[in-house]
Amino acid sequence: MHVIDSHTGGEPTRVILDGGPDLGSGPLAERAARLATEHRAFYRSVILEPRGQVAMVCALLVEPVDPTCVTGVIYFDAEAVLGMCGHGTIGLAATLVHMGRIGLGKHRIETPVGVVTVDVRDANTVTVTNIESRRDRTGVSVEVEGLGTVTGDIAYGGNCFFIVDPSPIPVISSNIRRLTDAAVAVREALLAQGLGGADGMPVDHVIFYGPAETAEGHSRNFVLCPDDAYDRSPCGTGSSARLACLAAEGRLAEGEEIVQESIIGSTYRLSYRTGPNGGVIPSITGKAYVMAESNLLFLPEDPFRQGIAP
Repeated sequence: MHVIDSHTGGEPTRVILDGGPDLGSGPLAERAARLATEHRAFYRSVILEPRGQVAMVCALLVEPVDPTCVTGVIYFDAEAVLGMCGHGTIGLAATLVHMGRIGLGKHRIETPVGVVTVDVRDANTVTVTNIESRRDRTGVSVEVEGLGTVTGDIAYGGNCFFIVDPSPIPVISSNIRRLTDAAVAVREALLAQGLGGADGMPVDHVIFYGPAETAEGHSRNFVLCPDDAYDRSPCGTGSSARLACLAAEGRLAEGEEIVQESIIGSTYRLSYRTGPNGGVIPSITGKAYVMAESNLLFLPEDPFRQGIAP
């Protein structure tokens, strides 16, 4: 299996160029569902240790349905097939530039939740125009053991997020373990109480917000992903959901740019324009760097060929 690894703001992406399962044809959402339900052993084998690493997201390249797109892509982490991935799209664009498949300028990429656009500024800097994002519910309170009442918004940016501002725990790097445990407990409480987004969509990510640590930063976030790893980047789909909330509250004007810091200090530049359906069309600018190109081997005699299950 031929793969290229990159990182976006410290968050790794593995682009799978060939060697993936046959998912058939048809809409990407249907092919993503097949990957999730029929090929779980495959996608976990690629991303779990010893081949993969904590927090990695994989990008499986597939044929797009829309002929105007340079590629189709299905994202997944160790726990779930994802609708969209912002850092992964930035990493994918940088990878396609590295391969010589695209150059500077704008390109369309098809995902299971819709077509997104990347604007390649240089070999590392990419702006993603995401799908329309929205706030589904506001002021949702949930009782969490050890934390008490936690209140936040449920918003969609390609994945479903519970956004808590301010965080019940200071959003600083020395608190990563505490933040992780708290976010897992919050998500479990939401799921147990049936609190989710539109059409019953379950919350799969939790974001805690705190003050920025730099003069230009708007805020600093901690993002819990479906596999219980924290996002090293500021999270593209999470930032999209956040923009929808800020816009709905009148806290950020259309076209105004802010700098979002991650828990490790990496940044995205964010802005939005008003969407046609009452939400926002997010713009996310970040940097990605290609780290490795390799062929993965799956030897029949390897006892851990399907990865080390947590």
